[in-house]
Amino acid sequence: MSAEFSHFDASGQALMVDVSAKSVTTRSATARARVVMQAATLALIQSGGAKKGDVLGVARLAGIMAAKRTADLIPLCHPLALDAVAVELLAAPPEAVEITATVRTTGRTGVEMEALTAASVAALTVYDMCKAVDRGMRIEGLRLVAKSGGKSGDFTQD
Repeated sequence: MSAEFSHFDASGQALMVDVSAKSVTTRSATARARVVMQAATLALIQSGGAKKGDVLGVARLAGIMAAKRTADLIPLCHPLALDAVAVELLAAPPEAVEITATVRTTGRTGVEMEALTAASVAALTVYDMCKAVDRGMRIEGLRLVAKSGGKSGDFTQD
């Protein structure tokens, strides 16, 4: 494991990493998050009874849109042409929604931040759409679970 941060120059100033010398490869990343809520809130989501509409469908779209806007949100991220973004939200009874976001591109830098952004914004959207009935919801476990492509190779974790 390298002990150096890549987004600072020799004098400690923030910089955007120069990826121009990197090879163009197929790259993918998958991130996960979990929204924990009252069992009654999950039942309301599953029954389609939320006042704001289809919670999981709206959150899926929000996650996809967020992946596409990651460079606008995180200052040193490269703007990337994404080949695919998939956001899956599944009810995990009795009291959670599990979110998995997978992003793919062919380029010089990875899509870890895009996958993490997609999962986090999907989770925030679930919270926003359900907060009127459950302000105690928690967003937990946002993490990168897999990445492939590029010089650093593959990475996986549970």
